[in-house]
Parts: sequence; structure tokens; C-alpha cells
Amino acid sequence: MTETLDLHRAVLHEAVLGWYAEHARELPWREPSAGPWAVMVSEFMLQQTPVKRVLPMYQAWMERWPTPADLAAAPAGEAVRAWGRLGYPRRALRLHAAATAITEQHGGEVPVDHAALLALPGVGEYTAAAVASFAHRQRHAVLDTNVRRVFARLVDGREYPPTATTAAERRIATELLPEDPETAATWAVAVMELGALVCTARTPSCGGCPVARECAWRGAGYPAHDGPPRKGQTYAGTDRQVRGKLLAVLREAHGEVPQDALDAVWGDSVQRGRALDGLVADGLVEPVAPGVYRLPG
Repeated sequence: MTETLDLHRAVLHEAVLGWYAEHARELPWREPSAGPWAVMVSEFMLQQTPVKRVLPMYQAWMERWPTPADLAAAPAGEAVRAWGRLGYPRRALRLHAAATAITEQHGGEVPVDHAALLALPGVGEYTAAAVASFAHRQRHAVLDTNVRRVFARLVDGREYPPTATTAAERRIATELLPEDPETAATWAVAVMELGALVCTARTPSCGGCPVARECAWRGAGYPAHDGPPRKGQTYAGTDRQVRGKLLAVLREAHGEVPQDALDAVWGDSVQRGRALDGLVADGLVEPVAPGVYRLPG
């Protein structure tokens, strides 16, 4: 690493870490008393979901299932039920599967080793790095949407990062990590917070950014995004909406549900059938008899 890059890193570290110390939100999974399981639950819930929607669900979840063993002892369907309207309910099944593996293979303790985390069902590259960093204070590049956007603007001078994470992004994130693991763990969450609160997707607050003077995108005059069009997520009228309505009926029933109760939630029988088939294929719904369904387990 060159002397220039070392100097640049030192400036960035001091600025971002200082900003984070002053502006970090107080969140339950960041409390000193929050253990690795609390961090893992929060990471599953926060995927594609804003903090304000996660907070009440997270608190209820942790009261009900404060350890992986508590969740593993419950049927998978109860995890889906408790997920409520948080969205992307397959995350509930994946979290339940991870809790089961932790209970059966790791004595009920969330693994410390990054490779062991990555081997858990439902845990991908991002989640393994996030839990290893935030819960176990290890040195890992943690690349979520917010972090990728910050680095795209700060280093590459682009408004938005590529659609999928690239090797170049991983290299930049790793090069910018502080050497000390504890400091690196704080840096990882600090950059993420900067992207969530200041370097936002649509209305970045450059006047309040601690590294605005070092930002390549700002220095280039804020060039507009010139990559593939960024598609906004639609919901109304989609299969996702139908799936949500079907799951709502099953969650509220606390038992088996006949076909006619599901038919009542959506008029388009073709779309409704496709959505129900998808829920069954994903393991979110179980057919127990012809025309009768329930949550799994």
C-alpha cells in the first residue's frame, strides 16, 4: 500500500470514526449487552428493510426467542407467523434454519469463526461478515447497499455502485479497513451509518458529510448515474402482494386454512394460484390435504 493511500486512509478513518462517535443512533443490537444472537437477528431483519420497521419486530422477537435454542425449539411456522408484515418472509425460515444449526452443531452459541458463520444455512457473504465484525469485533469488509454507495461516491466518483457487488468493490473495502480489528469493526458500522443517514441514495446531505472534501463524486461535480436504469421496487398488484395477503390469512388462523378462505383474498385465480404455489415451493406454506393449507411445521 502506498504512502499516499495510507495517508488518505488515516484522514478518512479519523473523520468517519469521529462523526460516528457523535451521530450514531442508539439501537438495541448495538448495546454493549447485545450478544451475537441479537446481532444476527438484526442483520436478518434489516436486509432490504428500514430500521423503523424492524425495531418493533426485533424487540418482540428477542423477547420471545432470546437464544438460538429458543427459536430452534419452535416450529418453523411460528417464525413465519412472528415475522408478520416485515416482508421477504423467507428470511424467517432462513433464520430458523440457522438457529437450528447453531443449536445442533455449535452448542447453541453463534460461531465466532467467519467460515463457520458462512456455513450456516441462510447466511451469505454479507451476513457472515457483519456478524463476525459487529458481534465478534473482527476485521472484515462489510458491504451492504449503504456501504457500497458511500465507497462508489467517495472513491470511484460514481453516484451509485454496480448492480451486483464486484471484486473491485471488495478490494477497495478491504484496503480501506483499519488494521486494528476493533477499530475495523467500528469503521464498518460507521461507514454503514454514514450511508444510512448522510450519503443517502436520493438526497445526500453533503453539507453534513465528514468526508465531503475527499469525495471523488463531489469533486467531479456530482456526475449523474450512467449505468443500467435503477428499477424502483413495485408492490401493488404484484405476486409479492398476493403472497403477503395469503400469508396474512394463514398467520391469523393459527391452524389449518381451507382453500375458500385463501380464494377470498384475491380475485385473479391464475395469479392467486401462482402465488400460492410459490409459497409452497419456498417452504412457507404446507398443503396438509387437498384444498387445506397451514404454516410449516
